[in-house]
Amino acid sequence: MKRPNKKIAIIVSSLGRGGAQKASANLSILMHQLNCDVHIISLLNKIDFVYAGKLLNLGKLKDMDNSIFGKFKRFLIFHNYLKTEKFDFIIDSRSRPIFLKEFLIKVLLYYNQKVIYIVHSYFVKNYIPDNKFFAGLLYGKAYKIVTVSEQIKNLIDSKYKFERLQTIHNCIVDSTTIMPSKQVQKLPRKFILFFGRINDTVKNISLLIESYALSKLPTKDVHLVVLGDGPDTKKLKQKAQSLNIETKVVFFPFQVDPTPIIKNALYSVLTSRYEGFGMVLIESLLLGIPVVSVDCKSGPGEIIKSEFNGLLVENYNPIALANAFDRMVEDEKLYLNCCKNASMSVEKFSVSNISEAWEAILNNE
Repeated sequence: MKRPNKKIAIIVSSLGRGGAQKASANLSILMHQLNCDVHIISLLNKIDFVYAGKLLNLGKLKDMDNSIFGKFKRFLIFHNYLKTEKFDFIIDSRSRPIFLKEFLIKVLLYYNQKVIYIVHSYFVKNYIPDNKFFAGLLYGKAYKIVTVSEQIKNLIDSKYKFERLQTIHNCIVDSTTIMPSKQVQKLPRKFILFFGRINDTVKNISLLIESYALSKLPTKDVHLVVLGDGPDTKKLKQKAQSLNIETKVVFFPFQVDPTPIIKNALYSVLTSRYEGFGMVLIESLLLGIPVVSVDCKSGPGEIIKSEFNGLLVENYNPIALANAFDRMVEDEKLYLNCCKNASMSVEKFSVSNISEAWEAILNNE
């Protein structure tokens, strides 16, 4: 297959502090390795993750002037950039919850362009309108709609019947390509790890703290480390306090590269109500650290093989989750087996493997 030499624009809300944003940064690296001329257009001035290509940071202009005039100026810059650069493909990686805004973008910015839309979450209404007529107006003639999991693809297909629908999992980038992180405070000697956005509505960290309190881990001096920023940090600290485990639950702020912390964890945990693909799971497994996750929609079921690289647990069941936490600590044979298999289990999500699917799209195969 001939390597594509295409000009690609990746449209992102930002490149900061989120799984979809990190996946977009990784996608730019993948496209660069496919010999593409990569441009990233960011709507917000949040750039945390390493990326490849040229960056048009419209967020800087927004920070300086977010008046009506400022918005119109950014729109013109965006419009002229797409027109002048003459991209072969536009990959829209943003959430797209507002129909009227997206319709105007489609008509005024994406007119006569080959647009590939990515859906990063099982909460599909953040990307596609519930109304089938409106959804058809936006995406009926899309060049391609790419979902990051099979469950998302099946959900969209069952409701909308779009023809050009395909799953391409998020890729993982070797940690050597990531900027080194600042040192955090001293870590506990033994701990399990949650890392991600501290948003309880989505991540359901309340379930995690409740399950940890029900487990034997606090009495075994195995701490819970919660790594990240978000609106619910204070509430979750109060929950830990109400369960009398505040000395065992340790909160650390967001780290661009959590690698040093992940490597020291016994295992990583995920308790979300819904996900897109669960990047934290493959990041942990890549480093040889097993995972315990609820079987939410979507992602974990496509990543975790229970008792092979971690444990997959019924969602919203704190007792079952607490038992899984205990089992990974008490069953040494199971734990070592999951550690042994962790890294190899996510080789299929490497840049080299995931790039084949993207290469086929760019070559129209």
